[in-house]
Amino acid sequence: PFTPEDLAVIEKKMREIIAKRDPVTTEVWDRARAIAYYEANNEPYKVELIHSIPGDEPLRMYWHGHWQDLCRGPHLQNTGQVPADAFKLMHVAGAYWRGDSTRPMLQRIYGAAFLNRDELKAHLTMLEEAAKRDHRKLGREMDLFHMQEEAPGQVFWHPNGWTIYTTLQDYMRRQQRKGGYVEVNTPQVVNRVLWEKSGHWANYQDNMFIVEVDEEHAREKTVNALKPMNCPCHVQIFNVGLKSYRDLPLRMAEFGSCNRYEPSGALHGIMRVRGFTQDDAHIFCREDQIEAETSRFIGFLSAIYRDLGFESFKVKFSTRPDVRAGSDEIWDKAEAALLSATRAAGIEPTVNPGEGAFYGPKLEFVLTDAIGRDWQCGTHQVDFVLPERLDATYIGQDGAKHRPVMLHRAVLGSFERFIGILFESHAGKLPFWLAPRQVVVAAIVSDADDYCLKVVDALKARGIRAEADLRNEKINYKIREHSVGKVPVILACGMKEVEDGTVSVRRLGETSTSVTPLDAIVA
Repeated sequence: PFTPEDLAVIEKKMREIIAKRDPVTTEVWDRARAIAYYEANNEPYKVELIHSIPGDEPLRMYWHGHWQDLCRGPHLQNTGQVPADAFKLMHVAGAYWRGDSTRPMLQRIYGAAFLNRDELKAHLTMLEEAAKRDHRKLGREMDLFHMQEEAPGQVFWHPNGWTIYTTLQDYMRRQQRKGGYVEVNTPQVVNRVLWEKSGHWANYQDNMFIVEVDEEHAREKTVNALKPMNCPCHVQIFNVGLKSYRDLPLRMAEFGSCNRYEPSGALHGIMRVRGFTQDDAHIFCREDQIEAETSRFIGFLSAIYRDLGFESFKVKFSTRPDVRAGSDEIWDKAEAALLSATRAAGIEPTVNPGEGAFYGPKLEFVLTDAIGRDWQCGTHQVDFVLPERLDATYIGQDGAKHRPVMLHRAVLGSFERFIGILFESHAGKLPFWLAPRQVVVAAIVSDADDYCLKVVDALKARGIRAEADLRNEKINYKIREHSVGKVPVILACGMKEVEDGTVSVRRLGETSTSVTPLDAIVA
């Protein structure tokens, strides 16, 4: 097997091949000839790939020097066209054949290549900065959370991390109330009957955690599932009692705890988990309200992103996937309605073919963080299918029953992933209102302990998350420790501050301090 120490040797060999300027040649082979060739060379994986290629697609075989590969192409004219100073092999990792954990484990060598050396250098600098900002590293330094193998893909939130979580959730709750949403809560364990009606059982079962319950005296076990999403349950609430056209739009929100199966190899800190909470909402409306509600949501989302430090975003329009529910006629109507509404809001989205949900097209809102990485967070989806499948109706102005349109929307996506993005984009230096430990009051000498506690009490009375550090340590040690912990403000108090009724203020990232009257600090 390859080791990281082999990468430099491989890079050297790659540069030798580039220097040879070997011509790249190609031939189109029939299937039988290609299979015979790879069987003779003991390459069973290539044989399997050929069998998976559609029968009417030609097989292209490429060579440079003695090296041969099966590839759709096209390739360069010769190996000398590859910039020798613009690539780097990064690391080695195991990878299951075709991403299937039941298949053999192979090795994959990861690399990066660019058009020139400057682009490679910029990429490597970004990766170096990303490593410093890794939310898992920050999580340890700031004592925010941990993961452990007994609960794969689940987060153990520590007090500091949970403070961030609940502060963000409280903020979202306030915004949703101002935005005209009603908040609900729905069960986490739901019988398969509902999932079959909604279409999730047929289209999403592989990602669901199934729970079998041996009900007392039952002839067979009851099959339930942990909910992977909230939408079918929200329709159940909508369906209780008669709804009138006057009740629409009905904006129904939930901080819904969901569980989805992710392969263990795909899990990544709190960014890719199995158990998570969505800032989920569903807007039940008439067809003629889609445009106004879409425009309203884009404004709602934009304001929240600005508050959280993201001034701009990109929008992708994801169209119907191959596996989907509903007729082409319904999909035509849904895609046209969403695209028209988006353009009416002044946005021309990038088309993302085939990436819609199985029940409807969607908008994806993509944030760019402080070091240039893109993160897809918010979504907005038009759904004509689920109200039909779950028999949702309202009484129209004409007195007859009509189907509502269901708009699925989220701003953050999941709290876990979005908090990870916030950590990395801000390098742990969260906005003051979101920081778990906002102020530490550090005693320079033990005689100032009582004064420090007085300062803490005064700050807490103003709603500030403040704490005292009265340890018998040097003040520079305390400042370094709390700076690593990303505490935004450190107030140092010695006997001079006690006598003058002041505090020495040091802000995160600054090397200088300022002396400020205590009354001004707590005003």
